[in-house]
Amino acid sequence: MFKNINSKRVIVVGLARSGVGAANLLVRLGAIVTIMDELGYKELENYVDQLDSSVDIKLGQFRDELFDKADFIVVSPGVPMQQPSIKRAQQKGIKVIGELELAYEVIEEFHKICSLGFLAITGTNGKSTTTTMLNEILRNGGFNTVLGGNIGKALTEEISKLVRSFDKPREFVRPDYIVTEVSSFQLESIDRFKPKVAAILNITPDHLDRHGTMQNYIDAKCRIFENQDKMNFLILNADDPSTQDVASMVGTNGPDILYFSRKYDADAFTNGKLRGAFYKDGAISFKLPELEVLCPELVGHQMPVINAADLKVTGVHNIENTMAAALMALVCGCSMTNIWNTLKDFKGLEHRVEFVEEINGVNYYNDSKGTNIWAVIKSLESFDRPVILIAGGRDKAGDFSALRQSVKNKVKAAILIGEARYKLNNSLQDITSVYMEQDMQSAVVSAKGIANPGDVVLLSPACASFDMFKDFEERGRVFKQAVLSLSDASQKH
Repeated sequence: MFKNINSKRVIVVGLARSGVGAANLLVRLGAIVTIMDELGYKELENYVDQLDSSVDIKLGQFRDELFDKADFIVVSPGVPMQQPSIKRAQQKGIKVIGELELAYEVIEEFHKICSLGFLAITGTNGKSTTTTMLNEILRNGGFNTVLGGNIGKALTEEISKLVRSFDKPREFVRPDYIVTEVSSFQLESIDRFKPKVAAILNITPDHLDRHGTMQNYIDAKCRIFENQDKMNFLILNADDPSTQDVASMVGTNGPDILYFSRKYDADAFTNGKLRGAFYKDGAISFKLPELEVLCPELVGHQMPVINAADLKVTGVHNIENTMAAALMALVCGCSMTNIWNTLKDFKGLEHRVEFVEEINGVNYYNDSKGTNIWAVIKSLESFDRPVILIAGGRDKAGDFSALRQSVKNKVKAAILIGEARYKLNNSLQDITSVYMEQDMQSAVVSAKGIANPGDVVLLSPACASFDMFKDFEERGRVFKQAVLSLSDASQKH
């Protein structure tokens, strides 16, 4: 088993969460592993400490002479495939794959011994929430799952646990499904990756600083289904212009396509033009006649099964996430009863339109994960009250003018921070009141001074966090701490 890895010389490029997972998995499979990163020990100390002691560590630069000796190379998602040393290795005929592909190829070996279904979710927004929803549905339905990828732990780290326990039959628990969130960065470097069920939730401009053009970004996302066949499923958002175009890219031998929609008339589903899930009159309904064997509840009709008002998560984007997760769970064999019981209790994820506190009649929400323009638009759609928007950070080559209509309709004031605040100001200053602040604490204090009872203060940055914070999670925590300090102060007066 794993003869294609045992004793091979492998270079792992990029020492972070995925790099550590890949290097340690390769060591466990018998490879001779070197890991490289352009950063130095000071920046990477925490990751270095997590590596197996047999891994050869080369920091500070990429060394082409070592690349030339590799049997194959594994690239972490944070390293572009266009990186000169990577391109040079490919031109010399050296196999280059990503951490996701490595995990998949190892899983393929397991598949020969115990059947495993690989489930993959991508999209510009909503990936983490939908992936978590799906994983909870499956687990509550009695399936054993492995969760990883662009969410939580690196997938290779989770697969390494399977490898470790496989040699101990009494300890080995056979997984039914591998549930993973996959990014465009991960999909750039696949080869044979072939999920049983894949979903593309939406595709809107993001990461253009890495991909260069919108078409390159779309092409990367679409790699999720390039190896799928008629035995597989692809879940698409019927309302998203880009994913509508995706359907035309699926060939006659490609996967079975199911759709979800908030906007299509129910007739489009009930008359057979579309199959999947739709939203009407506050209820999510399903039309999947060929799946009646799996779900007897659906026999003969498009019966409303999920009432949106009963969901704990709010916002139109979560209606879409719910439909996508439910469809994936249905084709995996979950009952509608189990799906509904899980979704109605799902409370959402931290930093995704997360309610923080009500202070003097003003509700504060943390949407630090809103790192692109379209995420902010979806978040604003969730509110029917005036919004004070805190935005800004590191620009990802976004076109902030796309925010104008939503800001005009929803935002009474914008408080701008970070490197992109001047660019944001140029796009918004003529349609709403704009305030510039230096940090998150002052932004929250400024918002308190502007807000009236009944208003919403929303952190939804439309930008990356790396100019001021380690990641979006730290940014969200700092926002929540600032809000809670307001709450403490108000209680003292």
